[in-house]
Amino acid sequence: MILLKEPFLGVFHPCPYLTDRLARYEYFFAMDVSEAELQELLETGWRKFGVYYFRPTCPDCRSCVPLRVDVAGFKPSKSHRRVRRKAKEAGVRVSFGPLRYSERIFQIYTDHSKERFGQDTDKNDFIESFYSPSCPSVQSEYYIDDELVGVGYLDRASSSLSSVYFIFDTNYSHLRLGTLSVLAEIAFAREAGLKHYYLGYCVGENPSMAYKQQFHPHECYDWTGHSWVPGNKLNGG
Repeated sequence: MILLKEPFLGVFHPCPYLTDRLARYEYFFAMDVSEAELQELLETGWRKFGVYYFRPTCPDCRSCVPLRVDVAGFKPSKSHRRVRRKAKEAGVRVSFGPLRYSERIFQIYTDHSKERFGQDTDKNDFIESFYSPSCPSVQSEYYIDDELVGVGYLDRASSSLSSVYFIFDTNYSHLRLGTLSVLAEIAFAREAGLKHYYLGYCVGENPSMAYKQQFHPHECYDWTGHSWVPGNKLNGG
């Protein structure tokens, strides 16, 4: 690992997940992070975009709970099977490979950001966040009739796969491509012989972040005990 900036505490800012709270992150910048180093970071609650690595250090809140799925033990629910069946009927095709940028991908990102979150986009920021790899990375692509409709960004650690972000063409929202991406990525991790699939932070009080709890079995990181525990034994708060 090449540290570009040592870990330090950021300033307090409005929490992006819970509107009545302030948030603060510990973060650093790094390149050439190995699979083993990334594994250690994931196991201690760190997340990343590009060369930016971060984890929450809010003194009075532990609602952002890192969550990981047991790949070998995962069993899709009835709802998950419906998503798979609907995708198959629509002819969705999924592939995994190295990072590769295209204008169509940025178009999807722009549409997704605007329609889902009401946010404007900047191409340079997008490329810096998703196409400046600082560790082993993977890109997933979702096609319908040879049209790219979804893209996922993942990091590969020594014994796990970590979901970074997923974007999709909102004209296909009815196919629940976000859920499909999790199912496809867990299957990819299983085929690769990996132990865990990291889904990032789960925030039980935020519906857009709480969905991660539907993938079983999973574990959550206990910030206080510095250990992973079964998801049903830990409440964020």
